[in-house]
Amino acid sequence: MISVVIPALNEEKTIASVVTFCYTHPNISEVIVVDDASEDDTAAIAASHGAMVIHSKLRGKGISMKDGISAAKNELIVFLDADIDPYPENALQLLTEPLLTNEADFVKGTFTRNAGRVTELVAKPLLTIFYPGLAGFTQPLSGMIAGRKQFFERIDFFNDYGVDIGILIDMYLMKARIKEVNIGYIENKSKPWEALGKMSREVSKAIIVKAQQQHPGERMEAYIESIEEINREMNIALKENISLHRKMAIFDMDNTLLKGRFIDACASKFGFTAALEDLREQETDQMILAKRVSLLLKGRSIDELLDIVQSMQMATDIKETISSLKRRGYITGIISNSYTLIANYVAKNLGMDFSLGNQLEIFEGHATGEVNMPSCFFSTSSSFCGHSYCKTNALQYACEKYNVHLHNCIAVGDSKPDRCMVGHSGKGFAYRSTDNILRSIASVDLREESFTALLEHA
Repeated sequence: MISVVIPALNEEKTIASVVTFCYTHPNISEVIVVDDASEDDTAAIAASHGAMVIHSKLRGKGISMKDGISAAKNELIVFLDADIDPYPENALQLLTEPLLTNEADFVKGTFTRNAGRVTELVAKPLLTIFYPGLAGFTQPLSGMIAGRKQFFERIDFFNDYGVDIGILIDMYLMKARIKEVNIGYIENKSKPWEALGKMSREVSKAIIVKAQQQHPGERMEAYIESIEEINREMNIALKENISLHRKMAIFDMDNTLLKGRFIDACASKFGFTAALEDLREQETDQMILAKRVSLLLKGRSIDELLDIVQSMQMATDIKETISSLKRRGYITGIISNSYTLIANYVAKNLGMDFSLGNQLEIFEGHATGEVNMPSCFFSTSSSFCGHSYCKTNALQYACEKYNVHLHNCIAVGDSKPDRCMVGHSGKGFAYRSTDNILRSIASVDLREESFTALLEHA
């Protein structure tokens, strides 16, 4: 006869179905649910459906498995996960038949689903290094297994994510006859991203610890380079996967988030409108223009500059738009040719995540007339826009910093300096622009003052 052991922690929604499923197999005489200090009704529900319930001495899957083995009356033992519903109809038969026919001592269940991320990025590469004979297993981390009690009793169980790979390695080292069987399709929940680091570390530790126990005198330095390469590839793969799901919305500030241009408001307030217009007519180089314009603010205090932006109106419904984008999971930011001092003010008032702009030099609370261009606006060897100084370079910097794929980035602007950024983003928006080239480049031409249409396309 066969015993089934089910380690369980807070699985009241599925435990009844799993216990009931076990008793459909004619050779199963007992179902043992090892309750791992659940805080819900897992234990009571399991008992009401005919399971023997024992309470684990300490929390952890490895301890629960060991307790279940000690309590099992039969030589053949099956371990099932408590959170699977439903199991394939013939899963128990497939897991136990190689044992009943004496073809195997240990059976590893695999199922129809792409192998997990930790399996592909950590377990298989490390098995290839330390245990090549196990590298061919499809799902070495699967917890649906069956085997002979005499083998299970000789295993030193890990008590974390490394428990399942540890069992497989021990069975291999004990020369148990191992067979992997596909039990069918299972809807198995993937681990959340925040759990992958812990899982990867514990799986890696289990494999390496077993290898050291097997060859205690062997120098591990020979494997370090291979392991470091695995870690590098894993980090790249994880970042790429995350970037495919993150989204970002980038806004120009002047005449987009603000009604009007900050420097124009300063010119009107401080009386240098004519000088500003002369500079715009004379200078076509954006970097030189920015430096010459900043001289017009020399001597102005931080308070004076902030008073100007505070007096300016925000674009219609922009606060609601930013809030809606953030609820949809967007990272939101400003990329502006204006000043960081002002862009930060706007970003904080709108609840945005960051801002990038020119750094107006301040000494003792007053502008010196100098401006520093941030390095993120300058091209690098990895830049793709071709301009030495451009908002697109800053866009690329923001995407790399926040790990967002460019295709998942939207950019909104209104004038010539925004053309490249709008054109290179995944979806570009021209906002009430008078620049016909920008309007033709943009994916969407927003003519209304409201940002409602942007949300329809985001």
